Amino acid sequence: MTDPDPALQAYVQRYVEETDGALRDAFLTEGISRVIPVLRKARDEGRTVYFFGNGGSASTASHMAQDIAKLTIVEGQKRFRTHSLADHMSVILAVGNDVSFSEIYAEQIKSQGRADDVAIGISGSGNSPNVLRALEEARKLGMTTVGFIGTGGGKMKALCDVSVIVPSSNMQHIEDLHHILLHLLASYLRDEARAPPHDAR
Repeated sequence: MTDPDPALQAYVQRYVEETDGALRDAFLTEGISRVIPVLRKARDEGRTVYFFGNGGSASTASHMAQDIAKLTIVEGQKRFRTHSLADHMSVILAVGNDVSFSEIYAEQIKSQGRADDVAIGISGSGNSPNVLRALEEARKLGMTTVGFIGTGGGKMKALCDVSVIVPSSNMQHIEDLHHILLHLLASYLRDEARAPPHDAR
């Protein structure tokens, strides 16, 4: 086995340190503390939680919809109703071709969304037009809007009832931390449901 290239070692170390620096910011605990009540309420009331994102965040939306639905299953407890708008390729292509790519999620929200459902937009820049349009339509319907964002929040911040903003402008670090946020949320919601009631004495 050859020794690692020093330049590569330095690059890896720098990447890890930068990610760790963003992770140590208080945004993670504060963000989760604001999102948990929204998801809890949606589960308890049987509301649907919609996820959507652009580019790499589209796959994060799919991952979030799956983990929040599947990982949180606890026998005897209510289940989450989740839906990734990024997964309907025929709808996305039809709307993108016939209307506009910026409307691919907004059109789905208009068809499926209901008051008090939850719309979770994911965007590293906070300025993805298709995510912004979906949030605008969600607000018109009376849905609760949540944003997982980076780079200061962009235009998304003003459209979200709850925003979780990664303190970084590096897209890779932002997406890394969005996944950590996802897994923390799903794990907490599962383990919270499994925990025995507090002793009332």
